[in-house]
Formats: sequence, C-alpha cells, structure tokens
Amino acid sequence: MKILFDTAGLDLGLEEAIEGAILARDELGIEPTLVGNEDLIKPILEKLGTKMNILDAKDIISNDDEPAFAIRRKKDSTIVVAFNNLNDYDAFISCGSTGALLAGGMFISGRISNVKRAVLPTPIPTINGNTLLIDSGANMDVDVELLVQFAKLGSVLKNVSEGIENPRVGLLNVGVEENKGNAITKEAFSKLKEADINFIGNIEARDINKHVCDVLVCDGFVGNIILKNTEGLASFIMSMINSNVIEKLSDSSKKEVFKYMTPLVNTFDYREVGGVQLLGLKKLIVKAHGASDRNAIKNAAASVQLMHKNKLIEKIENSFRGEI
Repeated sequence: MKILFDTAGLDLGLEEAIEGAILARDELGIEPTLVGNEDLIKPILEKLGTKMNILDAKDIISNDDEPAFAIRRKKDSTIVVAFNNLNDYDAFISCGSTGALLAGGMFISGRISNVKRAVLPTPIPTINGNTLLIDSGANMDVDVELLVQFAKLGSVLKNVSEGIENPRVGLLNVGVEENKGNAITKEAFSKLKEADINFIGNIEARDINKHVCDVLVCDGFVGNIILKNTEGLASFIMSMINSNVIEKLSDSSKKEVFKYMTPLVNTFDYREVGGVQLLGLKKLIVKAHGASDRNAIKNAAASVQLMHKNKLIEKIENSFRGEI
C-alpha cells in the first residue's frame, strides 16, 4: 500500500512525521512517500541512515489560512501537492488544517457519487468500545438529508473498521421521545426510521459513554462541542484522580493503580487512535491530531491500511449507488 505522509502541521516538527513514516514502513509494510520541503527532509533522512521518496512542497497551509482560498492560491503547499498526486497513491495522512483537507478533498479529489458533503467521524470512548460521533466538526449547518447520509456513512465505517454487521444508529437529541428536538431533528427522526439502517431512536448526551449506540448522528457544530467537552472532562477527571488519590498512595500502590488506569487513559489518547477518516471522498484521507508523535502517525497508517484492506471506499460507493 502506498501512502503520502504530510510532514507539515505537527506541533513536534517534521522529524516526528518522518519517524512515523519509517515506523509504518518497517512495522506495517507501507510504501511511504513524504510530502514537504525536500531541503529540510533530506538531511534528516541522512541522519537517520535511511532513504525515502519525497514530493517536494515548499509551502504550508496553516490553521489561520482560509481553507478554500489557500487551496486555490498555495499551489506549492504540502496539502495541495499531495492532493494533486493522490491518484498515484492509496491514501494521504496529514496533521495539517482540517478545513484545508476537507476543501482539498472536495475540490481536487472529489466526493463519492451522490454523497453531498465530506464528514468527520470521531470515536468517543464508552464503557464497551466506542461510539462513532458523526459529524464532529466538518459541517456546521446541515439539513435532514445530510443527517441521513451521515448515518449511512457512519454505518459503513463502523462495519468496515470493527466488523459490526448492523450498527445501531442514534440521533443526538435533548430527549429520547420521538417528538423532542428542533424542526430538523424531528424530521430527521422520521427519515432515519425509513432509511436502510439500524436506527434505534434519539440519544441524550449523558448516555453517549454508556455505549447505547454504535453511531451517533448530529451536525458538526454540536458534534464538535461534544468532542471537546469529552476531551476536557477526561483531562479534568484524570488530573483530579492524580492530585487527590494517586499522589497520596505509596509507590507500590501507585504501580497497581497505573496498571489498571493505563487502558482507560489510552481510550482518550489521540496517539492510540491515530487519526480520523474523512468520509465521503473518493480517496482515503486521514486527519491526524496536530500534537501527534511518531507512534500516532504509525497508528494512523495502520487505520488507513485496515480501511484499504476492507474496501471502505468501494462499500460507501455501493451504499450510495442509485441515490438521487
């Protein structure tokens, strides 16, 4: 499998992206190509005693750039160069601007036929596995048709990534009753019942981490708030446990606590997840966290390798074939 690795956008610097690509090559059998400033990349590869293909790109799209404008104007940026060469590769992994990745995916790579918008799905940890939150920030304003499409896209991804044959789909709402919510969620409830998915009804935010559904549908505005609140709450709880409980234990007791706490902490760790797949596009594109380290980059490669092996794009195309 051939993957493009964006060397820009990492808080830890481009060397971490290079090291991640090397791990993906050596541990996963990936054929990596680095996208970035060749003058900066080559000395690092020489220092590490290895060689790798490079697509030279001197410019960078930052989070401060207006995405669509930057895609049109910054032709020598890593993201634009990667998209312009993506037909020769199986996937693209980037820690760069989410907006630019979505814009590049829409304008250059293109959407799968009948898919209206690209969407960001994010796994939210639960007591048993995770719930896929979709959308988590790509589409702030949606209509009913989009919410139904999100449900279908999430169902396909959950099946491909975890082997769940008939994922349970819930609609995020202020109550579980069918008549709850605003005009869009009320209409969406009816349309989701009619859709060819396993729709189980409305889900309240307090039940998300109970794993009451496999896919949770909402607009990107609400989804992004849920995502960031979850991250903040997890950080708060861990800091409270550490300061009020763990620090008061003996060294031997701390080791026992950490042994049981580590799996819990890892469920909230972006480095373990690796990245999220931008759904609805014609190519496999993974957005990794800006604070990713080399292991996170490798894990992002592992996730996209699984998507490629299980034919995610093909299955989405089949799911949306014939839609108007």
